[in-house]
Amino acid sequence: MPTKVNNRIRIALAQLNPLVGDIGGNAGKAREARGRAVELKADLVVFTELFISGYPPEDLVLKPSFLAATRAAVEALAKDTADGGPAMLIGAPWAEAGEVYNAVALLEGGEVAAVRFKNDLPNYGVFDEKRVFASGPLPGPVNFRGVRLGVPICEDIWREEVCECLMETGAELLIVPNGSPYSRHKLDRRMNEAVARVAETQLPMVYVNQVGGQDELVFDGGSFTLNADSTLALQMPAWEEGVQVSDWRRGENGWRCERGELATLEEEEEAYYLACITGLRDYVSKNGFPGVVLGLSGGIDSALCAAMSVDALGADKVHCVMLPYTFTSNESLNDAAQCAEALGVRYDIVPIHKPVDGFSDSLEPLFDALPPDTAEENIQSRARGTLLMAISNKFGTMLVTTGNKSEVSVGYATLYGDMNGGFNPIKDLYKTQVYALSRYRNGARPKACLGPETIVIPENIITKAPTAELKENQTDQDSLPPYDALDDILECLVEKEMPLDDIVARGHAREIVKQVERLLYLAEYKRRQAAPGVKITERIFGRDRRYPITNKFRENL
Repeated sequence: MPTKVNNRIRIALAQLNPLVGDIGGNAGKAREARGRAVELKADLVVFTELFISGYPPEDLVLKPSFLAATRAAVEALAKDTADGGPAMLIGAPWAEAGEVYNAVALLEGGEVAAVRFKNDLPNYGVFDEKRVFASGPLPGPVNFRGVRLGVPICEDIWREEVCECLMETGAELLIVPNGSPYSRHKLDRRMNEAVARVAETQLPMVYVNQVGGQDELVFDGGSFTLNADSTLALQMPAWEEGVQVSDWRRGENGWRCERGELATLEEEEEAYYLACITGLRDYVSKNGFPGVVLGLSGGIDSALCAAMSVDALGADKVHCVMLPYTFTSNESLNDAAQCAEALGVRYDIVPIHKPVDGFSDSLEPLFDALPPDTAEENIQSRARGTLLMAISNKFGTMLVTTGNKSEVSVGYATLYGDMNGGFNPIKDLYKTQVYALSRYRNGARPKACLGPETIVIPENIITKAPTAELKENQTDQDSLPPYDALDDILECLVEKEMPLDDIVARGHAREIVKQVERLLYLAEYKRRQAAPGVKITERIFGRDRRYPITNKFRENL
């Protein structure tokens, strides 16, 4: 019996926020989305890459029990489709013939109607898929109600081969499930790759991306459809969940998507801010913390972290603590109090004189003949870290770490002191970006933020000279280059891996470049022990950039 020709199809894009390992919860989300697709009269609802397991599942897929549970969840969802409603195209790890694949299953008519495997496994930057998955063969299209669907999975569209194979084997429409994490400039690169594949194959595309935070990674959504002429037909918003339907008609030149909503996507500071609060919110909520605590020093880093915490979680879930010592200025006390008042958070003052003096007294027999130096300064930071961790333990709240990328790069942070904590929303922001985001947030409140619309960071915190206040009249620039110069050198070293001669050619003094490179290498052991944080740049420490701690290489200059 010949296959019925279908000239119209409605495809729902399910842009959702799965939780890694929550197989039952993710399946429940899939059912809710399918219910919404029923209301929208969709024929097919498309979910994101590895949706059932959550993405990225990492070494969970090495557990046979995990694979069995995800397979059972997919098969149970398949039975739901026996009602004749929308079919589902859903991602899951798939064990077959002794291998484990990153797969997408078509669920229709009460069964798993087809399965396709990811061919191009990324193994760079934050991706490590070759460690846990086998590469699938070059795929052919799946037949869905008379339409031949090509289903390349995420990285499969970042090179020509998979889409070219699908075109040559008769695909009429490309549907791409993605787990594409956010980073600076990613929007343009992602769209450029999608447009390139459409132009090469002359096939339209449905691109569905997940949203939400997973450890260091944040996913911005921004799902879309492209017609065969590369025009944008549908653009879903970024940074929010949703199910939207796309209407497709078959004409003389193939399938074409009718024009739908074209949301405007956030860029630059607005996108960075949304990435930070998304990562923080989901880390706290997905791990079951009732709220957060952080030290509010009167400086810009902790002020921005406090604002992000309130915007992500609400003021009632944020506890700020000032921990003054001898070198804490009245200016810092006033700035911290004003910031806490502006944010509407609980604010306590816990002086650290007694614990610092106690440590100093205990160490006096050992230190007596030696002049004071950073050892004594770091006792102050470690006393603060210990007290904040005690508050975290007592109330169950998560301690937010507040060090920026500039300081962590050069080791301007104290192990077991201000580096204590569970998560750092500004870990991948250079100091100059911290200033830019602070000014941005004072002038705008991005969508879904729970903090006040008014100024949340007192102007004096932004304009005064930054200082750790660990000794009299201390400023950051006593031991570091100005932050605009430091950040440019660090971006050249960390993100771009530029030769030192090329960095000097940008106008930096040779001795400063060498100093920064030396500090960057020396601080590797600290960064290995740092809390996770939100990825913003092309190379976040830990997840992207992996340098040996024991390392004697230095570039000659």
